[in-house]
Amino acid sequence: MGRNIEIEFKNMLNKESFIKIYQHFQLKDHDFFTQDNHYFDTSEGSLGRKKAALRIREKNGRFELTLKLIVEAGVLEINQPISAEQAKDLISETAFPAGEVKDELMLLHIHPESLEYKGVLQTSRAQVPFKKGQLMLDHSIYFGLEDFEIEYELDEQSTDGENDLLQLLNELNIPKVHADNKIKRFFHAKKEGNH
Repeated sequence: MGRNIEIEFKNMLNKESFIKIYQHFQLKDHDFFTQDNHYFDTSEGSLGRKKAALRIREKNGRFELTLKLIVEAGVLEINQPISAEQAKDLISETAFPAGEVKDELMLLHIHPESLEYKGVLQTSRAQVPFKKGQLMLDHSIYFGLEDFEIEYELDEQSTDGENDLLQLLNELNIPKVHADNKIKRFFHAKKEGNH
């Protein structure tokens, strides 16, 4: 289990820009790993309205339940490792695992039994050390859509993180394009396509 404040800067990319970054960092296909993000909310969208999000991340056969909350310093993540069985129960909406995430949901006045499984977003990700943190190059697929983005996650609180990312984008002649987080993009696509 753990709580951490995530400080990150993002930029959407088109396929051409994605390839530029791929080549700039001399990445190879085997540098990418796949992770599935399974998302949940109530039928009324209670989590979204509280600027919170709940997901199970499935990576290398491991499962982690994460509740994200917007806080002043960035995004507070409450992470809880769960078993494959617990993940399956949650996705099939039969049981919610006990622990810190469930406790926090109750504090938000969201009953875990009211949560519904909303679908999966699959990301192919490469991670490279960069300045004061890690750069993530992501190719995501959800509801038949695909998108590309770069994320710069800082290891510590720093005010020049955004400048470091902008400098890299300028160097590679890549336009700055606002990036909503994956959860927001996922739910927007779900709503647009009525999935």
